[in-house]
Amino acid sequence: MFPFVKKTWNPVIGCQHNCIYCWARRMAEGRLKHHPKYRDGFKPKFFQDELNVKFKDGDFVFVVDMGDLFGEWVPEEWIVKVIEKTYEFPNTTFLFLTKNPLRYHEFLDMFRDNHILGATIETNRDYKVTKAPPPEERYEAMKSLKGVRKFVSIEPIMDFDVDVFSRWILDIMPEFVCIGYDNWGNKLPEPPFEKVRDLIERINVFIRIYLKKLQYHTTLLKYI
Repeated sequence: MFPFVKKTWNPVIGCQHNCIYCWARRMAEGRLKHHPKYRDGFKPKFFQDELNVKFKDGDFVFVVDMGDLFGEWVPEEWIVKVIEKTYEFPNTTFLFLTKNPLRYHEFLDMFRDNHILGATIETNRDYKVTKAPPPEERYEAMKSLKGVRKFVSIEPIMDFDVDVFSRWILDIMPEFVCIGYDNWGNKLPEPPFEKVRDLIERINVFIRIYLKKLQYHTTLLKYI
């Protein structure tokens, strides 16, 4: 999903946000349905054997890209085990991503300097395309998260109010932002290129930006 990620690690899978654009559910219930991990589709599961994994110094690992580790349905025990495993690799960077960032606050004393806490915030508007907390709740949770490294994923980007949305991102103060359009044909309410360029120009003075999944939107590439 992200150009800087070297590995993915899925000791937990599954999600109950039911986003209409979810590529991970589509894979779990489609191309991966015969894989032992996904024989029950996208049902949340924990895999103890994944805690035997080893990482190298300098690895950049996306933790649980096939689910939401901080969803309300995830037992605290699973989350603690995953975070504690990362302590064995202080020279590896671990990237977390959730649509329920308020739950980060429950584990705040467990995060370390090699952890980056991310939230998906596709827009400032509530389009009812997911059962996840509304965008404004995610923004408030990330803004109030202090003393940790943060990033924001704006993918798939949906139409937004540029004054409000740019202020949200600046308020959160992430290390970087990833922006991408939907390339799965989900017919989302996408913003025009010009509005996205405006957003980028407002925030990239302070924040590093990665543009991704823009093969059909090459007019934005000069902003990388």
